[in-house]
Amino acid sequence: MSDETAPPLPPLKLRRLAIDAYGEVVAYLPRHSSLYRAADFQALSKVELVAGDKRLVAVLNIVERSDWLAPEEVGVCELGFRLLGLPDGSPVGVVQAPPAKSLDHVRRKIQGHELTRAELGEIIRDIADHRYAKTEIAAFLISSASFLSTEEVLGLTEAMAAAGSRMDWGDGMVVDKHCIGGIPGNRTSMIVVPIVAAHGLTIPKTSSRAITSPAGTADTMEVCARVDLGIEAMREVVKAEKGCLVWGGHVNLSPADDRLIAVERPLMSDTAEQMVASILSKKLAAGSRQIVIDIPVGPSGKVRDRAQAVRLKKLFEYVGDRIGLCLDVVIGDVLQPVGRGIGPALEARDVLKVLSNEADAPADLRDRALLLAGRILEFDPALRGGAGVVRAAELLASGEALEKFLRIVDAQGKPPAAVSLGKLRHEVRAPRDGTVAAIDCFRLSRIARLSGAPSDKGAGIDLMKKLGDTVEQGEPLYRIHACLAADFHFAVGTADEDSGMVIEGTR
Repeated sequence: MSDETAPPLPPLKLRRLAIDAYGEVVAYLPRHSSLYRAADFQALSKVELVAGDKRLVAVLNIVERSDWLAPEEVGVCELGFRLLGLPDGSPVGVVQAPPAKSLDHVRRKIQGHELTRAELGEIIRDIADHRYAKTEIAAFLISSASFLSTEEVLGLTEAMAAAGSRMDWGDGMVVDKHCIGGIPGNRTSMIVVPIVAAHGLTIPKTSSRAITSPAGTADTMEVCARVDLGIEAMREVVKAEKGCLVWGGHVNLSPADDRLIAVERPLMSDTAEQMVASILSKKLAAGSRQIVIDIPVGPSGKVRDRAQAVRLKKLFEYVGDRIGLCLDVVIGDVLQPVGRGIGPALEARDVLKVLSNEADAPADLRDRALLLAGRILEFDPALRGGAGVVRAAELLASGEALEKFLRIVDAQGKPPAAVSLGKLRHEVRAPRDGTVAAIDCFRLSRIARLSGAPSDKGAGIDLMKKLGDTVEQGEPLYRIHACLAADFHFAVGTADEDSGMVIEGTR
């Protein structure tokens, strides 16, 4: 037996590569590395980067071109570079990454077994620590989509909340709201938050960016203000103004959930169980305790019928009760887009019209926002029996809600760039005289997305007609806005195939 110790790992020089790997940590090794043989790693999908006490698991890609990386370098994507926290040129070793032990639990789930809270906790911690590749996350999501017991949903919720930062606002009422999505233009949060904050309740609203929809609340708010605040900056805004509207992905409240969502949406595996765990884990981590959940129901929305909505409501209430949250779940029929704009700038326009009490403000957006704000205000013991909606309407009509919104905007800071509507425009016109009998929310969302929203905040759809409106042949139904010619071409072509609006009447 030899007494010789293993030689230290030969270090490579860390090289930051300006590559966005869409939420995955990726390392890049030159084929002709001077210190490592790339072939030694090709049987594995992952390696571990080692620098002192810092260790980071990464998916390995091999670089063939010699002008991209020097033989003595190892490259990392932007996310990996940020997580390592080391300067360019730092010495970094590369070792084979052992598979995450929690993958054994994923295999058990694939076989149909129910997982314990401890097993779910191990899976979520490994996902949050970037120990899972996207294929492994997909395996967990698909196996969970087949079946999750209510106890597993509870365990998943607690595990996701525990894996990131937790906020504590001290004693007192901390309220919030969340819409499950699926209806374009439903930008009520930007109206609800200033109403509730103007009343004096604390509402630290964290919101998502769109992944497959034309706008998330964070995308729309970013037309008006900065949303990528850290936790301490978020605390200062809430301390000063009682409320905020920030991007949840920047405050690290549920990092495992952010990774799950990035894989989940393209797979279209957004089950009721996964949705409940996702939403409530972030609310728990954000320190909210009294929450209104908005479940819009419609034939082209995320929830298609009342029976599905009631089942979802009961699951929210069960998990909420077990983790100490007080929920008020609101179910409402929504058969068409809310407001007139679909896309960040157009939706921000609608919000400001409502807050400013303009005569042409979308009535449906205003009414839904007042309903939800009223339900939140009724968590206040002084407001009961419908008094919440009355109070919300007072705060909106008096201008106090607008003043509070402007103060929140000022506290969060200027948006990263000025936004204007896309200059490329096309009007989709009625093919016949008649009445608008149906609107396909999913189709309009897709057209708005193809137009460039939310990447281009000025892209999207401006609705001119809604359900029940009479139209004449050739009259505009909606206008497409785009910033890039390719996006404009795709959106117009898709609208020409099927506009998403059904006109009944004389041919």
